[in-house]
Amino acid sequence: MKLVWAREPLPATGPTLFLAGPTPRSDRPVPSWRPAALEIIDRRWTGPLTVLTPESRGGVLAEDYDDQFAWETTARAMATVILFWIPRDLRALPGFTTNVEFGHDVAGGRVVLGCPPDCPDPRRNKYLIHLARHYGVPVCETLEDTVGTALELVARKTSEPGAFTEP
Repeated sequence: MKLVWAREPLPATGPTLFLAGPTPRSDRPVPSWRPAALEIIDRRWTGPLTVLTPESRGGVLAEDYDDQFAWETTARAMATVILFWIPRDLRALPGFTTNVEFGHDVAGGRVVLGCPPDCPDPRRNKYLIHLARHYGVPVCETLEDTVGTALELVARKTSEPGAFTEP
């Protein structure tokens, strides 16, 4: 697995998985959910895979928001699969930008949505879940299942035989 951080060069070829969802901010110091997702990916995927994360290497934020926006928009557009994990917490991880991105990407046939029912504000995910089901997007309740479903979709879309392993 190769990890590409925000604003780093994107790969020209090969299967890619974008980790979409709320990113912790410096004014709201909470742990990121992405390291746990990366551990699951590392355990369950054996073939070539580039994981794209909108978080910055070393926590160095973009000097210009346009750079971050351009990178994320391009990375999501070229990703084989986009995994949305939304552990909704209006105080720590509100995910307002994530809502817009999900609405933009939901109908593309390459999205998986994860919304834990035990998150602090689960009712705030209700519309996204309804929208996902309307478009036939898989909806999962745990990070493990969300990652697994996303990897299954990567395998189907790229015909990577033997790359994905069941838990």
